[in-house]
Amino acid sequence: MSSDADLSLDRASLHAAYAAGRLRPEQVVALIHRRIATLGDPGIFIHLVPETQATATAAALPAFDPARYPLWGLPVAMKDNIDIEGLPTTAGCPGFAYVAKATAPAVLGLLDAGAVLIGKTNLDQFATGLVGVRTPYPVPRNAFDPARVPGGSSSGSAVAVAQGLATLSLGTDTAGSGRVPAALNNLVGLKPSLGAVSSRGVVPACRTLDCVSVFALSVEDAWAGFEAIAGEDQADPFSRPIAPQEPRLAPPIRRLGVPRRPELDDEAGRTAWAAAVQRLSALGVVVEEVDLAEFHAVARLLYEGPWVAERAAAVGEFALARPDAVHPVTRDILAGASRFSAVDAFRGLYLLAELRRRTEPMWSRVDALAVPSVPCFPTLADLAADPLGPNARLGTYTNFVNLLDLAALAVPGPFRPDGLPAGLTLIGPRGSDAALAAFGARFQAAAQPRLGATTARRAA
Repeated sequence: MSSDADLSLDRASLHAAYAAGRLRPEQVVALIHRRIATLGDPGIFIHLVPETQATATAAALPAFDPARYPLWGLPVAMKDNIDIEGLPTTAGCPGFAYVAKATAPAVLGLLDAGAVLIGKTNLDQFATGLVGVRTPYPVPRNAFDPARVPGGSSSGSAVAVAQGLATLSLGTDTAGSGRVPAALNNLVGLKPSLGAVSSRGVVPACRTLDCVSVFALSVEDAWAGFEAIAGEDQADPFSRPIAPQEPRLAPPIRRLGVPRRPELDDEAGRTAWAAAVQRLSALGVVVEEVDLAEFHAVARLLYEGPWVAERAAAVGEFALARPDAVHPVTRDILAGASRFSAVDAFRGLYLLAELRRRTEPMWSRVDALAVPSVPCFPTLADLAADPLGPNARLGTYTNFVNLLDLAALAVPGPFRPDGLPAGLTLIGPRGSDAALAAFGARFQAAAQPRLGATTARRAA
């Protein structure tokens, strides 16, 4: 077996080692626990499956058959607002915690495909935030710079994969929580079309917008995770059928729209974005500058409009009854819901419908959008000085996606000159998930072979 530091947990590497008999899943579980101890970051996991239990699960897997069990022996982690039978679900709030009576269908999809659960991960409380620091637990450390935010709300899920503690992890994405932490930790973040993955068994943030998302080291691994969890769920009223897809058969992306005036807050970010756009052009697509003003108007609705009240509909009663148990910033956000009436909610829906109609012509001009995943890379000190401003900035290119019923894929790109990760997000109409994945895999292979924060490189 390779040394602890050298072994990559990407699916191709693990399955090659399993097939050759050089490695067993039980050894991978032991290796991950050694890595956790060495890393010394107490903020990643809220609940770890005991090593003996995870080892027993790994040992009990059926014979290696990646055709039947495409995630065989792959270690996975789950954001702790997703239910797993017999384990506590905290949603980042100890006072809210309960022991789940059933396992969420998305989790079952991974486990039925042969994955091994390592633990449940930290998050911005009640999945409200894009920074990853709104938690009563220790804040997960950004995988590249502990002075920077890890990104949220799926902070622990992203850092776990970036640090080589899981092959895949599940997060959730309402405003960008499956994409922002991916960008800030050099990962792929797959945000499916709304309803393509069941959200049953997930503590809701905005139930009409919530998605279960996938973090992975590569687009191929993220797609394997998506295939395992996708599917209509008749018991979930927000589940919607989506046609079976396969990236290699998807319509090719030939025209990409990029922001005419990209919003980027520092020179390092602008340099990385320029390199990413250059790489896009080198892949043979037509890159066209477009005006995203209408998309940004939609984005502002998420926190400036009545969708804040939908967050209060999910956990507001608990927050009112136990304000002492709620993170101060989260409590203030939920309290803001009271300023919206039912009339405001309908007016918000009408405005969203108007803006959606005004954005629709974009999809006759381009096959997809390519945008910076994030416009800034805040420090922890920035958040201490201003808990709301940097969080709002991080949603510049993410907040509008679910409101407009779009699919998105965050992909690592050329690094910034300061050594921090950067990337872009591909965005397309509902159902374009496979096309985004096919192009995203090409871009990742050309732009940045490094996998997460590990020393492993992406195979050519």
